[in-house]
Amino acid sequence: MTSIQLPNGIQVFERGWLSSNNILFLGSASSALVDSGYSTHAELTAGLVSAALQQRPLDLLLNTHLHSDHCGGNAALQGNYPELQTLIPPGHASLVSPWDPVALNYVPSGQHCPRFKFDGLLSPGTDIQLADTAWQIHAAPGHDPHSVILFEPQSRTLISADALWEKGFGVVFPELDGETAFDEVAATFDLIERLDPRWVIPGHGPVFRYRAEVLAYARERLNAFVKNPERHAHHAVKVLLKFRLLEQQQLPFADFVEWAANTRYLRLIHQRFVPSVPIDQWMEQLTQELVRSTAARRDGNRVYNA
Repeated sequence: MTSIQLPNGIQVFERGWLSSNNILFLGSASSALVDSGYSTHAELTAGLVSAALQQRPLDLLLNTHLHSDHCGGNAALQGNYPELQTLIPPGHASLVSPWDPVALNYVPSGQHCPRFKFDGLLSPGTDIQLADTAWQIHAAPGHDPHSVILFEPQSRTLISADALWEKGFGVVFPELDGETAFDEVAATFDLIERLDPRWVIPGHGPVFRYRAEVLAYARERLNAFVKNPERHAHHAVKVLLKFRLLEQQQLPFADFVEWAANTRYLRLIHQRFVPSVPIDQWMEQLTQELVRSTAARRDGNRVYNA
């Protein structure tokens, strides 16, 4: 079994798939947290951070991107640590200040994120000190057009967010809006290959040792989506439905259908790829697929997370 050897001062809180992983940095002079999880897990996130800090304050909060499962705990942490400074990627800064949950894609995805503030930007092409070590900030568009990844060149440790997991990568959300983004995913893969990390801390799943076959698998999956965009859209729908089940744990099937009918991304995919199928029938088919894959459980008129 490979022993993970991350730089000194790093703790990784591996979370479930509703919340992103949290990476805590403890330096001689300051502390920092990368990503804060989903809003319904905010109390748990705050507890994990507080226990690890052992009476120290949290000085800095960084978000790799502003999807709800990566920044949903921001508001709670800002409430707990009044002096906390929050840094976000530049692309959505103009939407956070006035707080536009539609343009930030929380409403279109059917998810929640309490309003938070930010104090500065994570500008690609610059470095940031975390646990007394300089980390490079790189733009990593694709999954989200404004996402960043962080790289420490001495240990060759990569914080990859949702740009790369050990078995894949995050849904390419711009493609669901009809924008071209698969090429950006490929370019981010090329960047990661050039960085040649040794260790990868992904947005979801365990820390892993980078291997060429990890990137090869991701590229193979991307190519399949490029050849068949409907396959990507179908995958995205099931991800959004599973996320809803993770959040709610159980709900009546009729509520599941109503939520889907009122969630913009699901409506877009339905209208684009299966407009002739009534949405309740479509949801019945998708729910059956989730049950067959053991991602959900059905008991009469209720659907359960599994």
